[in-house]
Amino acid sequence: MAQQVQGVIARAKGEPVRFETITVPDPGPGEAVVKVQACGVCHTDLHYREGGINDEFPFLLGHEAAGVVESVGDGVTEVAPGDFVVLNWRAVCGQCRACLRGRPQYCFATHNAKQKMTLADGTELSPALGIGAFAEKTLVAAGQCTKVDPDASPAAAGLLGCGVMAGIGAAINTGEVGRGDSVAVIGCGGVGNAAVVGARLAGAARIIAVDIDDKKLETARSLGATHTVNSRETDPVEAVRELTGGNGADVVIEAVGRPETYEQAFYARDLAGTVVLVGVPTPEMKIELPLLDVFGRGGSLKSSWYGDCLPSRDFPMLIDLYRQGRLDLDAFVTETIALEDVEKAFERMHHGDVLRSVVVF
Repeated sequence: MAQQVQGVIARAKGEPVRFETITVPDPGPGEAVVKVQACGVCHTDLHYREGGINDEFPFLLGHEAAGVVESVGDGVTEVAPGDFVVLNWRAVCGQCRACLRGRPQYCFATHNAKQKMTLADGTELSPALGIGAFAEKTLVAAGQCTKVDPDASPAAAGLLGCGVMAGIGAAINTGEVGRGDSVAVIGCGGVGNAAVVGARLAGAARIIAVDIDDKKLETARSLGATHTVNSRETDPVEAVRELTGGNGADVVIEAVGRPETYEQAFYARDLAGTVVLVGVPTPEMKIELPLLDVFGRGGSLKSSWYGDCLPSRDFPMLIDLYRQGRLDLDAFVTETIALEDVEKAFERMHHGDVLRSVVVF
């Protein structure tokens, strides 16, 4: 039987979010209903509210979440009622050309629940990234549920659902940071600082955090950065080179998503080094680089999709590291808030005061 719960809705571009009643249908084939326990407030949710993703309003916001499976539809074998899960927004299909080549982390046909959640009057909702977890319960495809250790804190575990996984994965999976490497991370918000953590986990010898905010740089140092550069005061390209024997870093991770910072990343890397773009640009942004420099500097220019993660592989592994005390996910939880405080959390995000505000149910 369909259930009515409370959720956070963006009805129109730029309008403050609303706290409304939504209807969650029973799960159909291949679907699951999850009782949400915690959901991070991510910049992507703000992009949805501002119309930066698409114009399919109204949106049910929230996607960086953990909770407990309440019920499943026919044919679901991945999870069962009672399982503690982290939600992901790339449920792999198993049949596309990427999956069939053994690269499911690049699945080109990821999917979401087929049924729609609605407002009380029947208006269909567009769930953020196919999840919509700023709600007491949400309907997702069963493949969007990854079972993890239930002893993990929901507030911390849920962050693997987006930002923390994107940053850690940009370093480990996309950048392939290795033991002894030098790494520079440009932009030290939640994703950038997660990339710092990923570089540390991978064994990087030198991790250079770059930002214009000293507070964020302090956080980066506490999470494993060996050096920090305030790029408002110092040329970051020259600073990274000076810190790497005049050569540039082996891997440079751009976690801002702007042409200026991407160009900095390009020139701050060593010859044959790697640039990883994990910051999300807007549609109108363009970059112009001398093609001879692209050729002459060699190496790789990569984009990182969700940290190129495979949730079924990466989420349980990272939760195990968290439970062992080797990955401090709790450090990313700046504050816990109530569902009705999401709009205030967006304001704090604008001021750069938090790594993550997390809604706890």
